[in-house]
Amino acid sequence: MIPKFFSIVVVICTLLVLSGCSSEQKNALKVSASAVPHAQMLEFIKPDLRDQGIDLVVIIAEDYNIPNRALADHEIDANFFQHTPFLKEQIKQFHYPIEILAKVEIEPMGIYSTKVKSLSEIKRNARVAIPNDPTNEARALLLLQKAGLIQLKDSNNLQATVLNISSNPKHLRFLEVDAAMLPRVLEDVDAVAINTNYALQANLMPQKDALILEADDSPYVNVIAIRAGEADRPDIEALKKAMTSEKMRQFILEKYKGSVLPVMASNPQG
Repeated sequence: MIPKFFSIVVVICTLLVLSGCSSEQKNALKVSASAVPHAQMLEFIKPDLRDQGIDLVVIIAEDYNIPNRALADHEIDANFFQHTPFLKEQIKQFHYPIEILAKVEIEPMGIYSTKVKSLSEIKRNARVAIPNDPTNEARALLLLQKAGLIQLKDSNNLQATVLNISSNPKHLRFLEVDAAMLPRVLEDVDAVAINTNYALQANLMPQKDALILEADDSPYVNVIAIRAGEADRPDIEALKKAMTSEKMRQFILEKYKGSVLPVMASNPQG
């Protein structure tokens, strides 16, 4: 025999599920973001959006391939985790009906090592780990080219892979690794190219620990993405205003101390 209190609980839960209000709020704005620094920035503006009647729900994403799919499938309202070349490549490859809402910041990629104190000390046949997704692999290779370790066939190719290396005088051996896993292989290889969001999560300080960092004119600006045609939604407009405000600029400068650089562009498609 089923206890009476249990029956009541089942009935209540069933009604909540059917009504669609068990865990969803009518004014919820769901944004997927990587934990650091993107989710931290979103958490910072939560009170401002709450004052406008908008409940910002931040959903942490660990896999670069999930947030754009979730956005296209209407599972979330926006995402904030990727740079412009990555977004453009995803749209080209998967035909996602999504677009840039705003440019927010740059996280300069860095080369890290526990084996050497300078990239000039990298030895012949050294093992170098780089991201395995197309845009970030090219980004790492361009940084290694800047350091004088390799030469690419085309320095303007933002989709370059190891197959596009024209000169590798030290015969560096490249290991292509999932971006999120790169900090974990730091002790096992001679050098690693790590995205700043994952470096910060691993308690690395790019300005202090990186042997070389991208310059602040990097094309890899991190953006907020939304579904095409939804920029005029009041909650989306409020998100854009908060994320590109002077208040956010100061938050980035004070919290990340140069590891993340604010870029509040007025023309997001430019």
